[in-house]
Amino acid sequence: MLVDSHCHLNFPELSGRIDEALALMRDNRVTHALCVSVTLQDFPQVRALAERYPHIYASVGVHPDYPDVPLVTEEELIDLARHPRIVAIGETGLDYFRIEGDCEWQRERFRTHIRAARRCRKPLIIHTREAAADTLRIMSEERAGEVGGVMHCFTESWEVAQGAMALGFYISFSGIVTFKNAVGLKEVARRVPLERMLIETDAPYLAPVPFRGKTNEPGLVKYVAEEIARLRGIGPDEVGAATSSNFFKLFVSG
Repeated sequence: MLVDSHCHLNFPELSGRIDEALALMRDNRVTHALCVSVTLQDFPQVRALAERYPHIYASVGVHPDYPDVPLVTEEELIDLARHPRIVAIGETGLDYFRIEGDCEWQRERFRTHIRAARRCRKPLIIHTREAAADTLRIMSEERAGEVGGVMHCFTESWEVAQGAMALGFYISFSGIVTFKNAVGLKEVARRVPLERMLIETDAPYLAPVPFRGKTNEPGLVKYVAEEIARLRGIGPDEVGAATSSNFFKLFVSG
């Protein structure tokens, strides 16, 4: 049993071939997936997938890479999160890689998401890129640990992983952990306790080896589990069982 804790089935690369993607999930024993929102404008597509398919869950949030989308408020996020198929707030966070100049708007948007999550008691899906110190600082200042969540598509150091876990967050590994040059990340994957770990695809991006460079999809999360198992010297079923249990504990059973 496997669960893809983060994908974007509504993106154009996958939305026209949903049946094929779901079939590959079945073939590879991927029982559930979380389709993650990146803007409120696209959120209805995400919600519709979760309404249509009982094994697909959804989140609501605005990704930090979108500077030109309308302001999001706590009230908007809380209202949309009331839907029974919405299990998380996000993805949200900080990304200084593509954005130049003053990023205070990103930090304020991130704070808004954390405050909304605390008010509606939903876990957070956090994206961070070249912003780890500010991300952890804001998580601490806004008491994100009260609801917890996941550091998605983790690519940071062991010290950052420790900081996030100290706040009650899970660490999620994507197909990047299968890349030959991801030496530091492989070491983090060896060290994160299984009870604090999730796995994901971030589909349609970041396809794992041996599909690197191709369109990713939830069914390929099994290759992430297999690589983590190899790194830790355990069986893939053990990784699958632990990360699936963690997923339901965090997002479904509370």
